[in-house]
Amino acid sequence: MPDTVVSTGVGAGAAGPSFSPLYQQIKALILRSLQAGEWRPGEAIPSELELAARFKVSQGTVRKAVDELAAENLLMRRQGKGTFVATHAEEQVQFRFLRLAPDHPDQSPDASRREFLDCRRLRAPADVARALQLKSGDMVVEVRRVLHFAGQPVVLDDIWLPGHLFKGLTADRLSQYQGPMYGLFESEFGVRMIRAEEKIRAVLADAAVASVLQVEVGSPLLSVERLSFTYGDQPVELRRGLYRTDRHYYRNELS
Repeated sequence: MPDTVVSTGVGAGAAGPSFSPLYQQIKALILRSLQAGEWRPGEAIPSELELAARFKVSQGTVRKAVDELAAENLLMRRQGKGTFVATHAEEQVQFRFLRLAPDHPDQSPDASRREFLDCRRLRAPADVARALQLKSGDMVVEVRRVLHFAGQPVVLDDIWLPGHLFKGLTADRLSQYQGPMYGLFESEFGVRMIRAEEKIRAVLADAAVASVLQVEVGSPLLSVERLSFTYGDQPVELRRGLYRTDRHYYRNELS
C-alpha cells in the first residue's frame, strides 16, 4: 500500500500534481461524513476494519487518520467499546475552550454557575459581520452572560452567533439547559464547535464592567476574543470575554 497518493490540481491555476499522505485523505473523508451528519455526536463510528473496507485502504492507514481526529477532540476512543463522535457533553471535552484555571485546585469549572443577562436578535455590527463572514445587515443572536466560580463573578462574556443557524435561541432555553452551552448548540441546533482562535490582551475595567464583575474601576482584566469554527472552517461564534485574574490564571499547553 503506497504511503502517498497523487492529487491532480483542477483549474488553470494548478501548477501540477501534489502529493498528500493517504491517511490525510482518509481523514478528510471521515471529516466529510462527520460534517454531513452521517454519525452524530455521541454515536459510534464504524470499526477500523469496516472503514478500511469502505475506503479500500489498510487498517493501519485508517488508524492513523482516526488517531489524528482523536487528538483533535473530534473523535473519542473508549477502551473496549469503540470510537465515538466527540460531544461537548463529554466531561473531557466540554471545558476544552475555557482556559481559566483557579489558583486553588479545589475550585474547578464543574462548580461554575451561569447567569444570562441578555439574549436578543439584532442586525450584525460591521465588525461582527466580518468576523462571522456574514453580509452587512444579516441577523445575529447576541448573548451576554456571567460565569461565577465559588460564588464570585469571574467572566463576563459577550457572544454573537449567526441568526440563521440559531433560530429560536432564547434566554429561557439557555437558562434551562443543564449542560454546557456548546452542548446546547450541538444537540438542539446541530452546530458543533471544533476549533477556536483567540486574541488576548490586558485591559482595565470600566464602570459598567466593574459593577458586573464586582471589582474596582480600573482593575486589571484579561480580554479574550475567541472566534470558534465548525466543520469546513466556517466561523459560527464570536465571543469577547473579560476575565478576573485575581484568583484565576489563564492556562495553555504548548506542543
